Amino acid sequence: MAKLLTIVGARPQFVKAGPVSRAFKAAGVTEVMAHTGQHFDANMSDIFFEELEIATPAYNLDIHGGTHGAMTGRMLAAIEQVCVDEKPGAVLIYGDTNSTLAGALAASKLHIPVLHVEAGLRSFNRAMPEEINRVVADHLSTLLFCPSGAAVSHLANEGITKGVHRVGDVMYDATLFAQARAEAHMGALETLGVAPGGYALCTLHRAETTDDSARLRQALAFLRDQAGGLPIVWPIHPRTRGVVEREGIALDGIIITDPVGYFDMHALLAKAAMVFTDSGGLQKEAYFHRVPCVTLRDETEWVETIDAGWNRLWTVPEFASPRREIDDYGEGDAAAKIAALVAEFLG
Repeated sequence: MAKLLTIVGARPQFVKAGPVSRAFKAAGVTEVMAHTGQHFDANMSDIFFEELEIATPAYNLDIHGGTHGAMTGRMLAAIEQVCVDEKPGAVLIYGDTNSTLAGALAASKLHIPVLHVEAGLRSFNRAMPEEINRVVADHLSTLLFCPSGAAVSHLANEGITKGVHRVGDVMYDATLFAQARAEAHMGALETLGVAPGGYALCTLHRAETTDDSARLRQALAFLRDQAGGLPIVWPIHPRTRGVVEREGIALDGIIITDPVGYFDMHALLAKAAMVFTDSGGLQKEAYFHRVPCVTLRDETEWVETIDAGWNRLWTVPEFASPRREIDDYGEGDAAAKIAALVAEFLG
């Protein structure tokens, strides 16, 4: 069986790689992992490999910082060299980051099949770099692993039907893994001085929010208003902390902490009264813990969370419908399905 080269670079990709890499090992797939370095802080990188029981990547390309184009270009060159050295049978990419795009481009230019986990997501906002990354990656991919029926439909609308597989959501697999361990991490609440059900949880990291100080101030004012007096716990991205400090933005009513480990985050999430986020993954994780979420964006690629009444955009004053269960994300076996399909493809 040919080997598989997996490209990761950002915290959400480490989370998704956890269950998938464990499934590859069980299925006998030889996986070589390359970490681009896009998320390089130890609190956002190293701890995730330890907690998610992922082997240390064979390559750490240490590429981060700079503009989107400059970062992607450096990643493209470095991943190309890894491909030349490793000669993989396929390259696996996750999600929608610059690492995703660089991996897809490097592999396709070398005529190596691209396999995309979390294919078919669309926000329909081409101003978002992530939307460009996911569209290009999908159109370069040979196998497309979709988390939902909506994702399959989006691909069909763009003429992509070959190699498309609806497997469910690997984030659900990862959440089940975390839930079994999160109870031992409830000390995170005590450390921050909050009680179960007595706080809101926030993450803000997307450039369209954090790089615009006026929009960031607007988002924080919205948080305070919507939290209704509850303290807001904010594990802050290092880049965002720099913006807050540079612009002198007030943080009244907000408990700032460094980025937390994966299990600590799930412990905080499980006991929160409400979640506010601009993260794609946290919208779903909030649902998996059955915690209402407000997405601090003007659109979301996870429309089913809105349709089911668990999520709403910050531009909408009320949840769309009564809350109901979402059947689309599978039974927690998405990683096993992906591993079986990859093993067949490489074999």
